[in-house]
Amino acid sequence: MSIESSELVLAPDGSLYHIHLTGENLADNILLVGDPDRVNMFKDIFDTIEHESQNRELHALTGRYHGTRFTALSTGMGCDNIDIVATEIDAAANFDLATREPLARHRALRMVRIGTSGSLQADIDCGSLVASRYAIGLDGLLNYYQHAPQGFDPDMEQAFARHMQLSPRLAAPYCVHGSQKLLAQVADGMTHGITVTAPGFYGPQGRDIRLAPSIDSLNEKLAAFSWNGTPVTNLEMETSAIYGFANALGHEALTVCLIIANRPCGTFLNDYHPQMRQTIGTVMERLAAI
Repeated sequence: MSIESSELVLAPDGSLYHIHLTGENLADNILLVGDPDRVNMFKDIFDTIEHESQNRELHALTGRYHGTRFTALSTGMGCDNIDIVATEIDAAANFDLATREPLARHRALRMVRIGTSGSLQADIDCGSLVASRYAIGLDGLLNYYQHAPQGFDPDMEQAFARHMQLSPRLAAPYCVHGSQKLLAQVADGMTHGITVTAPGFYGPQGRDIRLAPSIDSLNEKLAAFSWNGTPVTNLEMETSAIYGFANALGHEALTVCLIIANRPCGTFLNDYHPQMRQTIGTVMERLAAI
């Protein structure tokens, strides 16, 4: 069944409207970064480059590294952008864009977010790498979708809701697993934890500038939660949506975050670009070895 043009929107060249990619120039290995300028780092890392496009904050680069094909794609900030990026990545892989009809065979993708984050534990220093075993979404995005329960953890949701006692005015949290396969293949030697995804940077992450946050001691409450022996380690703005879409649409996803702020200690890593480049190299080496 063909999807109407107002629903699956395409650019004039026939690519997806926002990400400007098609199935042909999208690799099975996708590296998601927030900053569009960070995609330029991959120009010095890829051995060959076959495609580049940019639309607003969405910058895509497809090439090969040690024989393995990758697409580096920026997402911008926040789960609202992930709604667009994840939906269009899946559409590029699993639709005939000329007819707007789903392909007969599902194409599974591997998506690794390489980002920055703030630690909620005093012993996770700036410069550390955290791989997200689970994500807890405070953003509410996946609540707008019907999806199978695969990868979502209602028991964890209930335990988290009891622990946090959030106001009913806020979105219902959802809890979702990252890819255990990618965690084992990519995250050796990294801290494994629960990543909480917030719908903003200031009040939703407990920062008090001029408007006070509505949740007292938010970060301390988050840091005190654990599930199956895994503690909440960090707070950022994209992972829950990436994990939610990956599980619901049949893809593998993992987030690896470089810690640039330690919230309990009040420290911040201003120049983290050398560490970020090293992190990108580590992740790509491990993905290329799969």
